[in-house]
Amino acid sequence: MSELWLEVTLPVPAERLDRVCDVLTANGMTGLVVEEEGDFLRFLEQNRQYWDYVDEGLSQRMRGASRVKFYVPDNEEGQRQLRQYLTGLEEYEPQIVSLREEDWATSWQKYYQPIPVGRRVYIVPDWMRGQPVPDGRTPLYLNPGLTFGTGAHPTTQLCLELLEEVLKPGDKVLDLGCGSGILAIAALALDASRAIGVDIDPKAADVAFENAALNGIGPDRLSVYAGDVLTDKKLSAKLEPGQNRVVLANIVADVIIPLSTKAGEFMATDGVFLTSGIIDGRQDEVRAALETNGFTVTKHLERGGWHAYEARRK
Repeated sequence: MSELWLEVTLPVPAERLDRVCDVLTANGMTGLVVEEEGDFLRFLEQNRQYWDYVDEGLSQRMRGASRVKFYVPDNEEGQRQLRQYLTGLEEYEPQIVSLREEDWATSWQKYYQPIPVGRRVYIVPDWMRGQPVPDGRTPLYLNPGLTFGTGAHPTTQLCLELLEEVLKPGDKVLDLGCGSGILAIAALALDASRAIGVDIDPKAADVAFENAALNGIGPDRLSVYAGDVLTDKKLSAKLEPGQNRVVLANIVADVIIPLSTKAGEFMATDGVFLTSGIIDGRQDEVRAALETNGFTVTKHLERGGWHAYEARRK
């Protein structure tokens, strides 16, 4: 029998989206889907040539949309998780729908197509494995599942674009806040020798290893740890301090700012710190924190109200 899930939707004013996502993430929910009409329309326009058709019903539903979705199991444990995730968000009334796992997956599969990112990366849903890959592109196979870790969001795309520019064959890479592992796996697909991921969510390792296996990558090249590098000294020691040429942090401004005090410890002397997930309005704070903590910003990308920085040690 297929598993039942609850789809939880929080209608949120556009100006509160960042705060709500931060609270949900702090409460342990890592698989968020942010629906906002402007992002949706930009996504359509940027990837129009890769869509078989545009679902007009979906377009109608996205009109004026501003909401956050996530999924929990439809059982007693799921109800406990739901209460935990919504702590501090009592002002919002969740809309909850029960659905089967395959219903959720199929609804996205019918119109989701591969996405080219930057000059080299080609993100492919695993159910489309075997279809031709454009010349010069490196395929990155993912199974979005219930976390929707597809790489479609501008923050991930910006980080991937910076990554492919700075990465050299044989580099060691550290991904702080690795989530589904997409950035670490992309680095390995682009010829990094080793990658380490770390996330506060203990479930992230399973998801990252599953996605890595889809790309023929095993634990000999990818390690994933759970914990907080800002407070756990034993964890920090496992992240190969001083040896990582590329350190990634695609999270949120409130996490990147304190991480900027510690990121340099993990970097090789010629290391690069790539940060993304910075919503419009917070970019100056993040830049100031980077510069205060010994970095020089060498590149700044912006797309759809999101910002990303490439920074190097002074």
